[in-house]
Amino acid sequence: MDGGRDIIPYTMKEISSNGTELSVVLPTYNERENLAVLIPEVEKAFGHLVLEIIVVDDGSMDGTKELLSELNVTFGNIKPIYRKSLGGIGSALRDGYNNASGEFILSSDADMSFPVGDMVKLYQKIKEGYDFVTGYRHGGEGYYEKRTASVKIKYIISRFGNVVVRKLSGIKVRDFSANFRVIRRVKWLELKTKENTNSLLFEMIVKATQKGFLITEIPVHFHERRFGTSKLNLWKEAPKFLIKALKYVFFK
Repeated sequence: MDGGRDIIPYTMKEISSNGTELSVVLPTYNERENLAVLIPEVEKAFGHLVLEIIVVDDGSMDGTKELLSELNVTFGNIKPIYRKSLGGIGSALRDGYNNASGEFILSSDADMSFPVGDMVKLYQKIKEGYDFVTGYRHGGEGYYEKRTASVKIKYIISRFGNVVVRKLSGIKVRDFSANFRVIRRVKWLELKTKENTNSLLFEMIVKATQKGFLITEIPVHFHERRFGTSKLNLWKEAPKFLIKALKYVFFK
């Protein structure tokens, strides 16, 4: 796919395409410091499951590859996908989802903006019998941390955009743009997504709704990143997201 990729072989304790319960997909670019904390937390939280962690890396130059090799010596269940350049979060997620072997696929940002405790809640919710569960940061019991002026602006744009999309689409979802969700693998394979940018997040929800998937949402916490800087240019991506959303609403 975009930029090319190498899927690195890995060994995993007692894992097979039929035995993996959960695949956690983490798209990443220069997030070594965050991954060094996040992956052990995920391993601890889901240690009772047959788990794989798929890290889709878009050509990081910060030692991410070396870190993943080190962590795999300890955990043995990390499946890196190394792509040669930035290809968009949508294409990164699709590569991760398509290479997942778990019964359930959970994706999250790699910058620790979403707590691992909320990942557990997503997983517990879909185990109740749902096909697709999303996390929402806006409204209800959702939480969006905004300590700095720049993040406050992002929050306003994000919340306004999600309200507009919800009103226009008629889909009762509070947060279309959060990469924090879990879906049954068999249901993912039905979606046939096309978007390469963050518009894939909306595309997934629209197509899942059209196919009659049993969808629900839970409130989650969104925190400012601990390490590094954000790669998302909201001023550039938000209009694109809205335009794509309008396309799916009016030209289904």
